[in-house]
Amino acid sequence: MSLASCSDWFSDLLCCEDAGILTTELPEEYSSSKTELPDDIEDSINGFIDDERDYMPALDYPEMFRSQSIDVSARTESIAWILKVQEFYRFQPLTAYLSVNYMDRFLSSRCLPNLPKSNGWLLQLISVACLSLAAKMEEPLVPSLIDIQVEGAKVIFEPRTIRRMELLVLNALDWRLRSITPFNFIDFLANKVDSSGTFTRFFISRATEIIFVTTRDIRFLNYCPSSIAAAAIICAANEYPNLCLNNPGIAATWCTGLSKEKIVGCFKLMEEVVVDNCPRTPPKEVPQLRETSSTTSDLSSSSSMSSSSSNKRRKLNSLLWVDDDEDKS
Repeated sequence: MSLASCSDWFSDLLCCEDAGILTTELPEEYSSSKTELPDDIEDSINGFIDDERDYMPALDYPEMFRSQSIDVSARTESIAWILKVQEFYRFQPLTAYLSVNYMDRFLSSRCLPNLPKSNGWLLQLISVACLSLAAKMEEPLVPSLIDIQVEGAKVIFEPRTIRRMELLVLNALDWRLRSITPFNFIDFLANKVDSSGTFTRFFISRATEIIFVTTRDIRFLNYCPSSIAAAAIICAANEYPNLCLNNPGIAATWCTGLSKEKIVGCFKLMEEVVVDNCPRTPPKEVPQLRETSSTTSDLSSSSSMSSSSSNKRRKLNSLLWVDDDEDKS
């Protein structure tokens, strides 16, 4: 079977951009020392907090693992595979996180029968479909449905099989793919910790690592994206020499609607599960920390909901990317 024949039929979601725009540089939000946020950022953050519950799995989803309706080890393997593919293709972090979000929301919708260990291939198919959908939402260049099944995929599914699963996922999610994630909050919260912007780059990078470690532990399913983002930023800040936020609940004062109880609980769980398993050496210089109130004028949206020029910076290596328009010609 030729690669061209495996091209996805979602041609309207594929961006036909010249590969010359791609580089190996980090996204701008990780390389610039100061992120400029719009004046109405707090209104946007408040809106995200109000709506974030609508983009989380069902409340009884963790119980499905405890009752073994879904095999937790199969979910962990699926997430590990998604992260490997993200690294292989240099997808942006949001793409991988959305993939996991889609998978969890789909599984919690109970659209499929129980997923015991013998049905590991079915969860793999779901993860492939969710990663494909997330890539189409966020990436300027998307590999074909055959090429995306790399990095140790145990079963190679035909493109038509993946497309059918994509439609099942879309229907279960009511076509709501612009999920609210921790990345909607992370820039805003990093600027609250370091208003000078001196170490915002490190805070965001380190918090992103911590957030991805949390995806593998089902206990974090009990926490909303805003609480996960706040706890991750505090964990990152606490890695600076002589800088320690002894009261993680202070983050609840940074914006109306943030839950002190949830942030503290999530932070304690992160200290137990994440930080010791994901070590990193912070810069030597320590920023001056200001504990500010929820009012600000210069802060900007971490808008993970919109694609920016940063997600155009990718390296193709020797990989072949298939364009439906070329396939049909």
